[in-house]
Amino acid sequence: MSQNLFPSSLVGLRVFMVGIKGSGMTALAELVKHMGALPQGSDTNETFYTDAILNELGIPIIEGFNKNNLPSDCDLVVYSAAYDPATHPELLAAAERDLPMLSYPEALGQLSRRVPSVGISGVHGKTTTTAMAGELIRLGKLPGNVLVGGASLGFGGRQVYTGGERFLVAETCEYRRHFLTFTPTVLVLTGIEADHLDYYRNYDDIHSAFLEYSERIAMGGSLVYCADNAGACEVAAAVATQRPDVRRIPYGHTAEGGFRIHEVSYEAGKQLFRLEGVAEPFELPVPGRHNQLNAAAALAAVDELCRAVDLPALRAEVATAALAGFRGTKRRAEHRGEHRGVLFMDDYGHHPTAITGTLEGLREFFPGRRLVVDFMSHTFSRTEALLQEFATCFAAADLVILHKIYASAREQYDGSVDGHVLYHAVSAHHAAVQYFEEPLDAVPYLREVLQPGDLFVTLGAGDNWRIIDTLLELPEFSSLGAP
Repeated sequence: MSQNLFPSSLVGLRVFMVGIKGSGMTALAELVKHMGALPQGSDTNETFYTDAILNELGIPIIEGFNKNNLPSDCDLVVYSAAYDPATHPELLAAAERDLPMLSYPEALGQLSRRVPSVGISGVHGKTTTTAMAGELIRLGKLPGNVLVGGASLGFGGRQVYTGGERFLVAETCEYRRHFLTFTPTVLVLTGIEADHLDYYRNYDDIHSAFLEYSERIAMGGSLVYCADNAGACEVAAAVATQRPDVRRIPYGHTAEGGFRIHEVSYEAGKQLFRLEGVAEPFELPVPGRHNQLNAAAALAAVDELCRAVDLPALRAEVATAALAGFRGTKRRAEHRGEHRGVLFMDDYGHHPTAITGTLEGLREFFPGRRLVVDFMSHTFSRTEALLQEFATCFAAADLVILHKIYASAREQYDGSVDGHVLYHAVSAHHAAVQYFEEPLDAVPYLREVLQPGDLFVTLGAGDNWRIIDTLLELPEFSSLGAP
């Protein structure tokens, strides 16, 4: 555990943030500014959506990295976990000046120990679950802060809601065990599967990280877990044995208790479900069985949070209104528009389980549309380890378009798998698959094949979302050309 470097009051604390344009870093900058700190930072000169947020907040940005960027009156340096203190020029300069330093996970972890905190974790669904919890908190006017790992449309495209200082709700990431800096009063576990296989050796390795995270739950705290996921249930069983002081709250279609999902139905553009013992159904305007689970997790988390900080339970009418009005987050079933009868959507799903759930959800929501899917796989290690799962996860699509693998700086290509290998694997199970090495190479083909009534979705953690931007600039799909 890192030394506590945040003072009891953040008012006037001068924080320099290395890699400030990263989504988590921008959110952290907004949060500490709300708490009275004076953040500024540095990053590359590339423009991200976070530039607009930082400018709106009046947080100074220095473009480019240089040891001379560090201000003379700096109290604390916070840096993105993507940067190595042993090699980054600004972090080396901070060390020479003996300035206190925290990585982003360490800084978030220290904030979690100041107030009762909810850590939302899991291989899938944590961003949406955190955003849903944020909407419940925002509409319920509960006095705490929420930090989402992606831009929440309900927060005006921002990642942070600031409603008071009584508690913190934050998305916490399993990559490189970063979440082990966080101390949750309530831990939400949406599920465990093999992932991040450039770091974790196998499923058992990542499972052990989640088990270790559960051991960090504060005395008398709660574990909210998905009863439909075997890995989450295994962790819950271990908690029951090792931590009898921790309340265990299951949710899901197979759960027992108040967060059992049942009576699921679908109408045009929405899905409905009930929870055990709740008279009125909940309505969701976002597709997928996985979003029923995310909603139940958010409801259970906020219920446990209110109990932990001695607040009245959220009123039923507030909860139903928050979920019915949930607009989602960027890159999670994000509507990009409908033009000339073609509906354009973008989604971040990049694990086979997430892909299957997303496509089946879209099929349920839009049963009359032809589903055209453009997917760009992320990381060679994930593609190789889960190749057979990728081969069969596109069953709900009518047409699949694939590309080269979107590489990560954290791994080296060893030549064992590439986009063509993925194409042949998927083609063995799907009758309509096309391959274009670069995403934008597919634009002329899509211009010819997309037709009124289609749903076109870009899928993955790569940059194939640029295809939609390019298509919407064409006369036949532009808003000016739409009927």
